[in-house]
Amino acid sequence: MIPKGKLIVIGGAVDKGSFTEKDYQAGIENNLNFFEKGILRRIINESTKKEKSRIEIIPTASKSPVTVGEEYRKAFQYLGVEDIEVLDIEDRETANSTKVANRLKKADVLMFTGGDQLRLTSILGGTRFHEIMEDKYRDTDFVIAGTSAGAAACSTNMIYQGSASEALLKGEIKITGGLGLIDDVIIDTHFVQRGRIGRLFQAVVSNPRVLGIGLGEDTGLLIKGGRIMEAIGSGLVILVDGRRIKNTNITEVELGQPVSIENLVVHVMSKYDRYDLEKHTMKIHHTDPGTLQKA
Repeated sequence: MIPKGKLIVIGGAVDKGSFTEKDYQAGIENNLNFFEKGILRRIINESTKKEKSRIEIIPTASKSPVTVGEEYRKAFQYLGVEDIEVLDIEDRETANSTKVANRLKKADVLMFTGGDQLRLTSILGGTRFHEIMEDKYRDTDFVIAGTSAGAAACSTNMIYQGSASEALLKGEIKITGGLGLIDDVIIDTHFVQRGRIGRLFQAVVSNPRVLGIGLGEDTGLLIKGGRIMEAIGSGLVILVDGRRIKNTNITEVELGQPVSIENLVVHVMSKYDRYDLEKHTMKIHHTDPGTLQKA
């Protein structure tokens, strides 16, 4: 399937301004930080209707859906979008409801917040909401964005549990099915800040066909046509490619024992770099020397 829609996966902690601070409006210049030119602005720009888009925020993964949803609503509103709603889906009955289906059909952008990705997939997976979302993503210029848990849940295979410190001990990483919006990748979030590279190593060595994607905080990937990935945001994206692994002991050691891997390939992407999932090639964005001299 080559989708017409766009997928934006974000590593978490999106710098969208400190809307919870009492003096937010008074200190707006200081609180805006990166997001004015960052990821949320890019989400708006990638939608065909731009600021006229209808955005539905999905805080299902969060334990505080009202607070989280409102924070994102204010962030998008400040960036000029007026038609923003929070669609709080707390159970599968709601996910199958006509009311939710009608709202989803009218949306131009979906924004999945962070939280617990297993909660997200267990509530939404296989529901009417899920089916309509897949149809819109496949057939229309639909934008689906997810941060943290919302990003991890987008792929067909999903990490839902695993200690970062013990990630290269056999059996420490738990993987299940995600929402299936992109195949042959597995996504981990808060990657650099929480030292999760070992988690991704084990996920990839267990199935070397799958490309591991580690997203740093306030960093993401814009994926077009299910194939071309562009790094966005302020940090790093780590790609773990297991196709050239020469040897591993993962099938031989007991559960809880260290895993060895020979010839695991790692790429590092930063803003504007691109990676082709079909050709497995990376293109690094080089700054124009003339721009540096002017600066």
